[in-house]
Amino acid sequence: VQEALKDGVDAISLTEHLEYQPHGNDLPHPDRNRSFTIAQDNARAHDMLVIRGSEITRDMPPGHHNAIFIEDANRLMIKDSVEVFREANRQGAFVFWNHPNYIAQKSDGVAEVMDLHRLLIQEGLLHGIEVVNEFTYSDEALQIALDYNLTIMGTSDVHGLIDWDYHVHEGGHRPVTLVFAGLREVDSIKVALQERRTVVWHNNHLIGREEWLVPLINACLSVEKVQYMGAASVAQVFLRNDSDVEFLLLNESDYTLHDGPGMIQVLPHRTTKIEVKTREQLPAFDLPFRVLNAVTAPHENAMILLRVEMD
Repeated sequence: VQEALKDGVDAISLTEHLEYQPHGNDLPHPDRNRSFTIAQDNARAHDMLVIRGSEITRDMPPGHHNAIFIEDANRLMIKDSVEVFREANRQGAFVFWNHPNYIAQKSDGVAEVMDLHRLLIQEGLLHGIEVVNEFTYSDEALQIALDYNLTIMGTSDVHGLIDWDYHVHEGGHRPVTLVFAGLREVDSIKVALQERRTVVWHNNHLIGREEWLVPLINACLSVEKVQYMGAASVAQVFLRNDSDVEFLLLNESDYTLHDGPGMIQVLPHRTTKIEVKTREQLPAFDLPFRVLNAVTAPHENAMILLRVEMD
């Protein structure tokens, strides 16, 4: 909770293992809701949202899954690997597949949908999938999300300290799921997840469906000002980045650049100048960019269009 507050996180869920209790001989764990209670008590004074959740930890298939927005973690102590998902859904849970590329369960690191997963999806018991888990990213998981209409998720899966794993003090960041919720409330977050309104931020990459990713980038980047260099037809365009993301843009316009071959690095919370050769002085022109660190599908990047108008 304290680390999340330092990082400016709005909401967290502590999805501790139900079945896997490696310290059970030393630390009896009769109430699986206890971590939620402790976290909620600590977060309440700071207006941070804590969502009740647990991890359903099984062999593959189905593997490991998180159930969040549950009512009682203790009622998920069910041996049957399908019935436990049914109970989670009876409690109104949003359930997502954890690290489907986990090499301890898939030695090749390739996420694969199996018959049991198809059953869970067909019954409406599985709603999302992690394309990012801790330090790993999965193209295959992203394709599964798109093919089966699952919510795109990314989590830290932290078992120690965020700072130790992600070096936040040196400018790093934990993987997070950006949720486009109407209100900063638990119920609104749940609806947004159910409607697949998410983008994952991982290792300075943004990953998500185009319909949510492109508006996010457009909200981050803007043309601060533009001016021609005297009588020349070279326009100085100042791009403003109001986000924590360092954007890598590839010029896809009909115009070449005067100050580089077309790759542009737009630093966080900074203004970056580029020089565009428009061949004649224009009152306005368009600059399409491919965003190389914004992924909409395996091997596909988001495209944005910036409208440039003379001051």
